[in-house]
Amino acid sequence: MGIDDLRDKASEALKSDKAETISDKVLGAAAGAAKKVTGGKFDERIDSAVETVDSKLGNE
Repeated sequence: MGIDDLRDKASEALKSDKAETISDKVLGAAAGAAKKVTGGKFDERIDSAVETVDSKLGNE
């Protein structure tokens, strides 16, 4: 198994249903914590960052 095979398997894993479920939970928790710490001052930026990251992980 070469580097290309490992890269392909990692890419497939990041686009799976399981990765989507886990990433949604982690991103939701992180966003909630960030919003709480900032007192809602940066909610739009936090939501934008979550959307950007979420589009790169999982299958949705």
